[in-house]
Amino acid sequence: MEHLLDRLLENRDSGIYPYHMPGHKRQACGKLSRELCGIDITEIDGFDNLHQPEGILLRLQQEAARLYGAEESFYLVNGSTAGILSAVSAAVPQGGHILMGRNCHRSAYHAAGLRNLKISYLYPPVLSTYDICDRVFPQQVKEALDAEPDIDAVLLVSPTYEGRISDIQAIAEITRERGIPLIVDEAHGAHLGFGPSFAPNSCRAGADLVIHSIHKTLPALTQTALLHVSGELIDRRLLRRFLQVYQTSSPSYLLMASIDNALEFVEREGQRAFGSFAENYSKMLEDLSACRHLRFLPWERAYQDIGKLVISVKGTGMSGRELYDTLLQKYRLQPEMAAESYVLAMFTVNDSAEAYERMTRALLEIDGTLTAAGAAGETAAAESIEVGDTGNRPVCRYPLSKAWEMESVETELEESVGHPAGEFVNLYPPGAPVLVPGEEITPQLCSRIRTWVLEGLTVQGARLIDDKIYVRTLVQNQGKEDELRKTKGICTL
Repeated sequence: MEHLLDRLLENRDSGIYPYHMPGHKRQACGKLSRELCGIDITEIDGFDNLHQPEGILLRLQQEAARLYGAEESFYLVNGSTAGILSAVSAAVPQGGHILMGRNCHRSAYHAAGLRNLKISYLYPPVLSTYDICDRVFPQQVKEALDAEPDIDAVLLVSPTYEGRISDIQAIAEITRERGIPLIVDEAHGAHLGFGPSFAPNSCRAGADLVIHSIHKTLPALTQTALLHVSGELIDRRLLRRFLQVYQTSSPSYLLMASIDNALEFVEREGQRAFGSFAENYSKMLEDLSACRHLRFLPWERAYQDIGKLVISVKGTGMSGRELYDTLLQKYRLQPEMAAESYVLAMFTVNDSAEAYERMTRALLEIDGTLTAAGAAGETAAAESIEVGDTGNRPVCRYPLSKAWEMESVETELEESVGHPAGEFVNLYPPGAPVLVPGEEITPQLCSRIRTWVLEGLTVQGARLIDDKIYVRTLVQNQGKEDELRKTKGICTL
C-alpha cells in the first residue's frame, strides 16, 4: 500500500515547480529547512482532499478503521478537540441532554455550550491514596440513565489523564439497550488493543464514537488524531458536516503523513515494539518497588493503562511541584505535569531503555532523601472510594450556553465566593475544569484554587497579580439574586 510520506517525498523531488500555496514554495526559508518545506503542500493533483476524500486519503482512513476495528475513521489535524466537538455535535441535537464525566476535557464543555445542551455529570470515585479520579463504573451510568431517561448521549474519558480505564464494553451494552450513542474520549489510548498486555480499544468494545490522539501515545506529530464511528445511531452525513466546521479547510499534509507513518509503524513493528514497551515499563515498576516513601500507581491491564507513571508524594513532606522541579532541574527529566500530591510522567512505545533507567535512578535517589516520619501512617492500597459529600460539588446557577453570553469581571478570589464563575478554571494539563462558567464558587473551591496557584501549578482561569489571586465572575442583576439562588438546579449535576 502506498503511504502519504512516500508520495510527498516523490513530489518534492519531481522537478515540478509549485505555482500554488503555501508561500514558502517548497524552498528553505530562514531556519525552516528545505527538507521540511519540501513536503508541506496543499491540495494539488494526486493528493486528494480531506473533506471529500476519493483517493489516497480515503484509502488511509479506511486502513485506520480496519486497524482499530471501526466501521469508518477520519483523520483529524485539529487534534482530539476537533473530534470531540464533532462527535458531541453529531450525537446530540441542538438543545438536547448529554450525560458526561465531570473529568471531561474542556472541549466537551465547549461542544455542550455551542449546542446549548443540558448537562448531567458522572462523578468518578476517587483513589484516595493517590488523590486522583478513578474510572467511571457501569453502575453509575445505569443509575444516571434510569434517573433521567431523556438523556440523548453519554460521553466518557477512558483512559483518564492518569490512565484509569472504564469497562467500556459493559457501559456500551447499557447505552445500546436505551438506543443512545456512547462517545469515548480515548485521546490517551491510541495504543490500546495493540498487544496482549493492553486493554482493548473502545471501538472493539462497542462504543459508537471514539476519539484518539495519535500524538499522545503513538510516535506522531502534535495535533494528530482520529475519530472513529460505528453502528447506526450516528448520522454520518451530519458527522462529516461538523468535521468540516471544526477542522481547517487547509489541512496539513505533514500532519496527515505523520498519522499514516505512525499507523504504518504499528502495523509493521507493533508486536515487537509494544512487547518491549510492556517489558521495560514492568521492570521499571519492579525496580521502583524498592522505594520506601514514594508510591506508584500499579499497572493493571484492565483498569490502569501502561505508561502513565503516577508518582505520589502524599505524606512525604514533599509537594508534587517540588518533585516536578527536582526531576527537571537536578536530573534534567521533564515530567508531563505536577499536581498537589503527585507527578505524572508518561512513557510510550518510542522510549528507549535510557528513559526508564534515568527515571528509575532519579526516583530511587530522591526517595532516599525522604524521611520515614514524613510517610508515617500512609497505606499503599489503591482503593477506590465514592465521593459522598455532594455539597462540595459546584452548583450551576446559569447554563453554560447562557453564562458564555453574560458579562464578566475580574474578582479577587476571596470575594468571588458565592458568585457564579465567568470563566473555566482548571489545572493544565489536563484541562478538566473544576469550575465551569455559571457555577457557584464555593469556599472549598476557592481554597483549592488558592493552593494550586500558591504552589506554582499551572491554573488556567486564575491570575496572580501583586500577591492577589483573581478569577472572573458573572455580572448579575442584583434584584434577581434571590430568585437565582432558588433555581440552583438549572443544570443537573
